[in-house]
Amino acid sequence: MLFLLFLSVSGVLKGYDPLLNLVLDGATEYLRVSGVLKGYDPLLNLVLDGATEYLRDPDDPFKITDDTRELGLTVCRGTSVVLICPSDNMEPIANPFLQQDG
Repeated sequence: MLFLLFLSVSGVLKGYDPLLNLVLDGATEYLRVSGVLKGYDPLLNLVLDGATEYLRDPDDPFKITDDTRELGLTVCRGTSVVLICPSDNMEPIANPFLQQDG
């Protein structure tokens, strides 16, 4: 929420549509979604345009596959938002806490 507050107060959102990565709390698992932020309200309900959901492996629910599902224009309820981060200048890193077999 501080990220959105900063963007709003600094005027960055005027003419700028940030691409965001979100983690949403689903009923049984967390959902990973990305999309262009089009709006939000004080309750942190977010409107994303061109939203994409990253699907999980049906055999291993902790593994995200390369499969995606296009959601289009999406409203994300504020109480289900767990994590918000910008997609710009982000790159994946290896998990430093994963135990190596050997």
